[in-house]
Amino acid sequence: MEFLREKQARGFCILLAALCVWQIVFMGLSGMFQAYGLRKELVKREKAAASYLLEKEVPPSLLASAWNHMEVTAEGEAFMEKIGHTESAQSWLLLLAGQTSVPMFLFLFVEGLLFSSALLVCAVVFLKKRERLYEQAEEVVAGYADGRFGGHLPDEGTGAVYRLFGKVEQLSLSLRAKGEAERRAKDFLKDMISDISHQLKTPLAALGMYMEIMEEEIENPEMMKTFLQKSVCSLERMEQLIQALLKMARLDTGGIVFEKRHCFASEITAQATEELLQRAGREEKKIVMDGAPDEQVFCDAAWTKEAVENLVKNALDHTEAGGTIRIGWSHSPALFRLTVEDDGCGIAPEDIHHIFKRFYRSQSSRDRQGAGLGLSLAKAIVEGQGGMLSVENAPGKGSIFRASFPTA
Repeated sequence: MEFLREKQARGFCILLAALCVWQIVFMGLSGMFQAYGLRKELVKREKAAASYLLEKEVPPSLLASAWNHMEVTAEGEAFMEKIGHTESAQSWLLLLAGQTSVPMFLFLFVEGLLFSSALLVCAVVFLKKRERLYEQAEEVVAGYADGRFGGHLPDEGTGAVYRLFGKVEQLSLSLRAKGEAERRAKDFLKDMISDISHQLKTPLAALGMYMEIMEEEIENPEMMKTFLQKSVCSLERMEQLIQALLKMARLDTGGIVFEKRHCFASEITAQATEELLQRAGREEKKIVMDGAPDEQVFCDAAWTKEAVENLVKNALDHTEAGGTIRIGWSHSPALFRLTVEDDGCGIAPEDIHHIFKRFYRSQSSRDRQGAGLGLSLAKAIVEGQGGMLSVENAPGKGSIFRASFPTA
């Protein structure tokens, strides 16, 4: 009886049951009235027969004995056949039944007609309500098909129909999520193409200018060498920019599956700073490690190295000669924290809320190389592994970037 869980179907069945009970009661009352009429006419006939026999001076005791006598004799049967009162003949009792059955038939016919009409009206009302429900659902589903998700299917009832509506609602949520994902993917692709074209415009223009100068100075080896080196630097910058954009694209679209395992923090930081130590030496800056060599972090080693490298590059960019960049790590029962601290110029208050945005360059960074992707890439890598990247700032004294990773 699963369909009885639905409110409308349950109400319709209750109404049908009530009509059936009403029909049974009326049929019983009709039979009782017919039996009462037959009994009344039979008693009337018995009174008439008794009156006639008493007028013929039949003794009352004999009449009472005859009325209470139950034994059938052969003489009695012969007498009844003689006067035509047999089972095959139409007796007065059958005539009496015929007289009372005609009005009873008419009564039952009218009552049956009313019952059928009531049943038909109830069925029509139920089907009309169900039709309106289906029309409402059809309109909402058509809206879903056209990408309009403002409407919702009825969900106030139970039963198979409303379970079906619930499944359609789940399907609409999936379609909506898919549509949003496709829209975000299109917007991301459009923004990515715009970003790439914008960021490549400067190095391409510089490269074109260098080529023109070298064509004009082809007889000057020193000039050719200088601008050839500048061209190589521009090409390297373009390559770094394209690689960073591709990594951001893979992270944003979920194309990266982080292979996390327990790694030594000292090894990750050593690999991240291996090439940056030479730069720090040229710029008269120091990179110092501060952490237990046996501490481990549960992460993807290659991508975490990329994030640490970008944080250290950012620290080097904002630290003057003689400055120090400290890389430290510590472990607690719930988190592993890795910090990159510098004693440079710090972050201006108006920039603190924007530094993790893609391509954002603060006013103090305008004269430095870079495209503004390092911090946003580091944040995407850390958060992609379930961690969190935050910054603590003291303008004029430096900044501290903290990458927190959950323990396994």
